[in-house]
Amino acid sequence: MRLKIRHKTEYAYDAPVAYALQRLRLYPRSSAVQKVDSWTIGIEGAREQVRFVDHLGNDTRLVSVEGEPHTIVLTAEGEVETFGRDGVSGPHRGFAPLWLFLRETGLTGAGPRVEALIGGLQGGEALDRLHRLMAAIGERVAYTLGATDAQTSAEEALANGSGVCQDHAHIFIAAARRMGFPARYVSGYLKLDDTDEQAASHAWAEAHVDHLGWVAFDCSNGISPDERYVRLAVGCDYRDAMPISGIRHGSAEERLAVRITVEQ
Repeated sequence: MRLKIRHKTEYAYDAPVAYALQRLRLYPRSSAVQKVDSWTIGIEGAREQVRFVDHLGNDTRLVSVEGEPHTIVLTAEGEVETFGRDGVSGPHRGFAPLWLFLRETGLTGAGPRVEALIGGLQGGEALDRLHRLMAAIGERVAYTLGATDAQTSAEEALANGSGVCQDHAHIFIAAARRMGFPARYVSGYLKLDDTDEQAASHAWAEAHVDHLGWVAFDCSNGISPDERYVRLAVGCDYRDAMPISGIRHGSAEERLAVRITVEQ
């Protein structure tokens, strides 16, 4: 499937910004599940300082702003050809060792609720156990916008019984790691069936399975990602893979607007 994507993020301030530095992970990379045919990142009101591939294999750009601009506009857009591989993206590659993805983080710690979740998932083949884990998360944590925020951990989302794709991914990662599978967070885009316009990007999880490599699971939709998905970045949790992150100094009030279109 060939997908055309446009991701526009606009920051508006009521006063000049003393200084801001933002990290962009907005450039998808070609892999076994996708081929990037064209992609650009437009930057208005800021300037790119450096670009590099980080230790997790993510294309990363640092942009800074200071002084006059009251508006910063970041526009990532292009076309990506995707391939259906039943969620399997293949062997582990890159600088980060596989054991890194067994390490708990503040957002993916496994406490008593995660332990209870995986209690009934013992036995059976690896893929079967992981698919049952995905289904269990979807049953126990309802998809509810606004129920959580970027700081909500896997344990907290399980306690709430509601959350969004970020929470589903964190719960899956925490549980899969406790079950002995290296697991990681994936940020990206999803072509929806009923609309091309979206207010946010998407996220899912991957677990590493012997003889298969990385296999993806989208608990929010109850499937392994197919050709409707485009990968942006991976990490141990949301903080490693979020499309835009950064710091800002000064007292200016910020307003954020995001518009994403994903169309075939």
